[in-house]
Amino acid sequence: MNVKTLDCKGMTCPQPLMECRKCLEAEAPDALDVLVDDEAALENVSRYLTSSGYSVASGKEGARWAIHAKRQGGQATPADPADFPCPVPGSGEGQRIAVFLTSDVVGRGDDGLGAKLMLNFIKTLPELGPDLWRIVMVNAAVKLAAEGSPHIETLRALEAAGVTILVCGTCLEFYGLMQQRAVGQTTNMLDVVTSLQLASKVIDI
Repeated sequence: MNVKTLDCKGMTCPQPLMECRKCLEAEAPDALDVLVDDEAALENVSRYLTSSGYSVASGKEGARWAIHAKRQGGQATPADPADFPCPVPGSGEGQRIAVFLTSDVVGRGDDGLGAKLMLNFIKTLPELGPDLWRIVMVNAAVKLAAEGSPHIETLRALEAAGVTILVCGTCLEFYGLMQQRAVGQTTNMLDVVTSLQLASKVIDI
């Protein structure tokens, strides 16, 4: 059995995922062990390997995580990061509007006012209808998707309606919110860049 081990400790997103992709494309191992040292990489790599046809288990070993992946029946097919974490809409499906949020408030000045403006902004997003495609949250905007946020109900309704919500894993970890994410998918910078590239329109707040 072809077993491969990748030591991705110290790598920042999306490097561990890209290392896995290169390994799968070059060797298509029967089993793959990946060592990472942050939770964002743990989630992203596990999700990628699952999408590529592997059964995945993981465990914490000291300050690192070991991801154990075993190929399921048939040939494993590396998932294309361009389609990750969800398929790209086909032609004839209208606009693909991506909302790129970098803060938990709108504008500069009074943060209390900025928080109220953000609440109104997110509550108004459903008015975009089916053209709203993805909401991407980086930096302090990840707080909007964490437990206790006043935006959770609206964001869950948008997600249920088919809007993909991507929440930066590195940012969640920085703010100590990895375990408090209440909506959306933990994502990496490759997903973020690809989303902005594929969108027909980007609303940047």
